[in-house]
Amino acid sequence: MHKNILGLGIAGNFAHHLEQAGESADFVDIHTEEEDAPKGIFPTYLPGSDTFLGIWPFSGDTIRMPKDPEKPIQMEPEVALLCEMHYAADGSVRSIKPTHFAAYNDCSIRIEGAPKISLKKNWGKESKGIANTMLPLDRFSHGSILDRYALVSFIRRADGVHQYGEDSPLTTYSYFYEKLTDWITGKLNNQKDTGPLEDLSACIKEANYPDQMLISIGATRYTPYGESHYLEVEDRLYVIVYDHDRYSLEKIRKIVETEAFNACDISLLVQEVRG
Repeated sequence: MHKNILGLGIAGNFAHHLEQAGESADFVDIHTEEEDAPKGIFPTYLPGSDTFLGIWPFSGDTIRMPKDPEKPIQMEPEVALLCEMHYAADGSVRSIKPTHFAAYNDCSIRIEGAPKISLKKNWGKESKGIANTMLPLDRFSHGSILDRYALVSFIRRADGVHQYGEDSPLTTYSYFYEKLTDWITGKLNNQKDTGPLEDLSACIKEANYPDQMLISIGATRYTPYGESHYLEVEDRLYVIVYDHDRYSLEKIRKIVETEAFNACDISLLVQEVRG
């Protein structure tokens, strides 16, 4: 994955995550087409930007704590899509095509009332997580390999390994497949600077119309442990996207506990939290 990509994330694409994260109030004035529709899209990385969004935040092995120790951070386990971007003559996005998928940590600072979501998402180098290996997609529609994939996450501390996010089939995202790509394309062209959201056409222009986009499609729900525990230095984080027809949750947990990472059909992100 080269650095001339557009980095984006989706807010509110999994039922009840925003409430667990204490962020539902941020979107009280955002009206959606359907009750379960995502709330919007936020930038995490804009290549060439002279703002904080121009800093490459992605890492396959480290999460760096914010400089302000009073600001807690929380893992946000997600799946990310690497997409081709196709533009019309006027610079609008004509279509997107997902080509690969990967485990992703949309690690977030918990700041109440932040004016923009992006302020919680990129606080410098190593503030995001993306698996070093992306898995190729056959297609992004019903009947694809993603029908069989699920997402789960864990954290290792001195007292052992704890499940951090619920075990969630990818097809339980509120918007997925064609409904999701159609929605993303519409938002890329039409989302304006409103409340916690930003003008995405302006973001694309600032990034000089990149030909690829990495978009995380929403955090899943936390377990009670994940909801109540912020990250600490020396934590070891695991986000796993796996074929639930081939692996049970118990097998995935055993892989994490023993770190026997040798499967080629699992997208695995392992990160150390550092100060």
